[in-house]
Amino acid sequence: MQKALQLYTLLLASFLTVLFFASYYFTTESTATTTTIQETQPSGNLPQVIRPVNINRPFDFAGESVPMHNFDARERLDRELLINTYWHATTLLHIKSAYKYFPMMEKVLADNNMPDDFKYLAVAESSLRNAVSPAGAKGVWQFVKGTAEYYGLEINDEVDERYHIEKATGAACKYLSDYKKQFGNWTLAAAAYNMGGPRLKREMEAQRAKNYYDLNLNEETSRYVFRLIAIKEIMKNPHDFGFYLEEGDGYAPLSDYKIVEVNTPIESLYDFATSHGITYRMLKVYNPWLISTKLTNKARKTYQIKIPKP
Repeated sequence: MQKALQLYTLLLASFLTVLFFASYYFTTESTATTTTIQETQPSGNLPQVIRPVNINRPFDFAGESVPMHNFDARERLDRELLINTYWHATTLLHIKSAYKYFPMMEKVLADNNMPDDFKYLAVAESSLRNAVSPAGAKGVWQFVKGTAEYYGLEINDEVDERYHIEKATGAACKYLSDYKKQFGNWTLAAAAYNMGGPRLKREMEAQRAKNYYDLNLNEETSRYVFRLIAIKEIMKNPHDFGFYLEEGDGYAPLSDYKIVEVNTPIESLYDFATSHGITYRMLKVYNPWLISTKLTNKARKTYQIKIPKP
């Protein structure tokens, strides 16, 4: 009787153990299944829904196609599209700033027979701001001093035409055109603008490569053209990427001004601004290339200064 009772107790304990683990297993499986369903069907309570970007379509830069059959090119483009799509504040500022600067840039590019897509290079370089890089490149187009002067921009203690957006855009057109002549296409011209022509030439020769997409370059230049394409796609079709601006949300162009020609020294730009009925701040906003508080102008050059209308 004692042995029978012990056997019964043992069997009952084993049964309860099996029942416990079976119950735990099925509960866990049910929870996992529910979780998976919830993850693939976002609810309306989420602050945002992050989705991939559609890359199953053609892409190009300056009329030159991206080889989307190449998995490496596809993944590199996908990376830049995702980064710029979900880089919300920066990308929205790019779109707003485009209203201010693109009309002028488009005209200068057209006047120089340049592809319109190169306006997006200025976005990639500086976010359409008169930025200064750690290497000393300045302005919307990020010219270093030597290159800027080679392409006709004046730089001294009082004037820096890298900040003169019309003149700097014209210089960028010449610079890129020279690279197009050297390398044969606009894609490589853009890469050369980023890393420098001599370095790009050395890499092409060493790697026996003839196009950008087959080159193994430094991290920045390897991403550069794909970033231009991503910026272009998002800024051309902002609604497709979730960016919505109402009428008037973009920044207005600096178009309502008159030109005052000056060929004599200006001892004080503070006084000059006051004499024309504007603030010193507005003088600098419209003429950021005037980098001092005076304009000595020993050479008696004729400068065109923008004066905003009241």
